Amino acid sequence: MTQGRPLRPPWAGPLGLHHPGAGPVHRLPAMLKLLLLAATGVVVVLPLGPWVAAAGLGVVVLLTALARVPWHRATRGLLPVVLTAGALGTYQAWVRGPATGAEVALDLLTLVLAGALVTATTRADDLLAVVARAARPLRHVGLPPETVALTVGLFLRTVPVLVQVVGESRDAARARGLDRDPRAVVVPAAVRMVGHARTTGDALAARGLTD
Repeated sequence: MTQGRPLRPPWAGPLGLHHPGAGPVHRLPAMLKLLLLAATGVVVVLPLGPWVAAAGLGVVVLLTALARVPWHRATRGLLPVVLTAGALGTYQAWVRGPATGAEVALDLLTLVLAGALVTATTRADDLLAVVARAARPLRHVGLPPETVALTVGLFLRTVPVLVQVVGESRDAARARGLDRDPRAVVVPAAVRMVGHARTTGDALAARGLTD
């Protein structure tokens, strides 16, 4: 508790948090999961119709249930995605017809839930190790694969920090009665994120990782 208020819970976002388990989905290699996720991304852009899109969403939901990932983790932070899918689907339905609109909305939900399933059943270290292996060819152009993995890791760790900082700044502005003033949220959040970036840069420099 901080000044009578509960601490803000960790932000999971639409990609959820890792949930340990020993089921078949958890045991799949991280590389295979990322390849299947990439294949899902390719399939969802193909115009296969709303029924195929609905079936794809059903498969992802079934796999999430098979992995025994708590639904509050799999769907936490999903509301913005649902709203975006609804808006895109409505626009596409107006421009290209209801079938296309439904397919676009379902495909977006499928892709996001598939990403949530991968991150919920795979340790972050395993994902970053796969990124480092995939980036090995970049070594020939002077870019170490470890640097690529480090960049991805920093990005994944910075997003929740950014969301939490904005949320705390919004809470502070609301407590002062300034919740309708964007500057009361944006300025403190920007200052804190600059400080976070400087601290991260100093930590990397201290470890000799900025050369």
